[in-house]
Amino acid sequence: MKSKSGFWAKAALLCMVGAILASCGLPRSGPSKREIFAGSVQREGDAFVVIVDDEVNRAAAVEPSLGFTRDFVKASNLGSDIISPGDTLGLTIWENVEDGLLVATGQNATILDEVQVDGSGFIFVPYAGRIKAAGRTPEQVRRTITSKLSPQTPDPQVQVRRLAGDGSTVSIVGAVAGQGVYPIERPTRTLSAMIARAGGITILPEVAQIVIIRRNLRNHVWFKDIYDHPELDIALRGGDRILVEQDTRAYVALGATGAQTRVPFESPKLSAIEAIAQVGGLNANVADPTGVFVFRNEPAEIARRVVGRKDLTGAQRLAYVLDLTRPNGMFMARDFAIRDGDTVYVTEAPIVTWNKTIAAITGSLSSVNTLSNLTTSSSN
Repeated sequence: MKSKSGFWAKAALLCMVGAILASCGLPRSGPSKREIFAGSVQREGDAFVVIVDDEVNRAAAVEPSLGFTRDFVKASNLGSDIISPGDTLGLTIWENVEDGLLVATGQNATILDEVQVDGSGFIFVPYAGRIKAAGRTPEQVRRTITSKLSPQTPDPQVQVRRLAGDGSTVSIVGAVAGQGVYPIERPTRTLSAMIARAGGITILPEVAQIVIIRRNLRNHVWFKDIYDHPELDIALRGGDRILVEQDTRAYVALGATGAQTRVPFESPKLSAIEAIAQVGGLNANVADPTGVFVFRNEPAEIARRVVGRKDLTGAQRLAYVLDLTRPNGMFMARDFAIRDGDTVYVTEAPIVTWNKTIAAITGSLSSVNTLSNLTTSSSN
């Protein structure tokens, strides 16, 4: 009876060890480096596995390029005295006669406040009729009114003032201290000045994006680029809509890192080294520094350059490999650009899998011995 129970204990041990050595049941954070390479296109898989070097870095270095189109950059500053539909004008008319056309008895001037420029760009002045105002300066409008009144009253003196109005305003929304509608005036004719007028941004400058919608055009720019590149501090136009928003790009960190999470970008450009550092670096107890992967769906034109094949069409699955133990490994990771939607995955070191296997076998042996002892005791 004793020999029979020993037989079954040994049989159970062999079954458990065989299952453990198959590695399927071992807990781990993801696939091993060997398994990822086994799934490559080169081995009849469905993803290209590419070891990162200087040439790969150059081919894959496509970063988001934000900026204004030529039409936006080349637009000249809007003159503070150009009249637009919706603006409000102030008129003062002096007459050199006691009984003038517009002047009340005993006075020599008539003040017409808040004369609205209509949607067609015209204003109405008594005895002068409809006057074209939009697109003209106050001086040009003054001369027109004077010429219209001169045949009816001797030597009229006319003053035209442009007041802030709806015709030359922009709206600002998003991450600014004061959202609202602001007139384009002499101090606020450029993008940076208008943002300052609204109280400035309320998010970190490194992750702030500015969106300008002008008619049916929509342009983006990084907030910091407005100051780094003065040509991007564009002139505003009436009706512009300005949106200040935070960068929404992010990547996912998995595997043997300090954290496994979705991580937002903290700057316009992010390298693989910076991405790893953002999640606390490699886990020194389990990480394999030769197996740092960046998984990405790469557009066909970039994939063709990286892989060196001209027959690829459509987005391609690429797994970029960074070996941080190589002499230039850190430099390669520092130069490798992370993009929106990337997955940064760090594999476990082979010794970790080995230790897990040994621990599992040791635990299994203890379980089998316990089972054998219980069986022997019950048979006695």
